[in-house]
Amino acid sequence: QVQLVESGGGLVQAGRSLSLSCVASGSDFSGRAMGWYRRAPGNERRWVASIRSGGETTYIPSVKGRFTISRDNAKNIVYLTMNSLKPDDTGIYYCNVGVGEVMPHSSWYDEDTWGQGTQVTVFS
Repeated sequence: QVQLVESGGGLVQAGRSLSLSCVASGSDFSGRAMGWYRRAPGNERRWVASIRSGGETTYIPSVKGRFTISRDNAKNIVYLTMNSLKPDDTGIYYCNVGVGEVMPHSSWYDEDTWGQGTQVTVFS
């Protein structure tokens, strides 16, 4: 069973940066995308960014140019570097592994497949 451990969140002022990490274990992740989701207060988890096994990246428009997703395939780690943070970036950030090279809607995953997430709070 896939296990996911996120870290790196914190409380930061708007305009600052944070770097998140997610260590994945329990499966073969070759040929699978990895991605980050965010649960803002009062909302469901929503996809934020993903990276295919070959390195192709995709982002939601509101973070494009500010966030960078990357991965270390040898260590099964996915990173999210977040620059120029805004209060709207606040939420619990979760990572997950794709169905092949596709990151599904968050509702596709069983609840017990998610890690504990890491809290990011941005104040103005």
